[in-house]
Amino acid sequence: MFTDIVGFTEFNAVRGDDEALELLSLQERIVREEMAQMPSGGDSRIVKELGDGLMLWFSDACDAIDTGLRLQERFEEASWETDAPLWVRIGLHHGQQTRRGEDLLGHDVNVASRIVNLADSGEVLASESTVAQARERMPDVECQRLGPVVMKGIPTPINLFRVERRIA
Repeated sequence: MFTDIVGFTEFNAVRGDDEALELLSLQERIVREEMAQMPSGGDSRIVKELGDGLMLWFSDACDAIDTGLRLQERFEEASWETDAPLWVRIGLHHGQQTRRGEDLLGHDVNVASRIVNLADSGEVLASESTVAQARERMPDVECQRLGPVVMKGIPTPINLFRVERRIA
């Protein structure tokens, strides 16, 4: 999973470094809280900070999707409760990765990093491989197919889905 705060550069330019750091801290605090409350108790971690975003790892695609959706709810609440627009986009991809110390890299990591750039503010986008791992186990989640998408540096198009909570 990759997160990215939408409009962060402009926010920083207008509001200054201190408020920008507060916004980054708020994002990280919310992410840590939500990762600690995964219903399955699965394994996850923050791999690294990437400017105004984070790279996260989950052992299970369902945990990644559920956490991504809960994060968007929390980010929206935080935006209303504070004077800080915590508008975040999230991209998910399930696949293989290679460890280099505490870092992760590889083709599938690159795919996830490209997916986040296609998401809109408040949106969770997931690759077909992520949805395939989770769809049957998450009846409360709706996956809207967006189609195959060509991404810079990725040799084959990737089928993407917008992931949302199913409204009862």
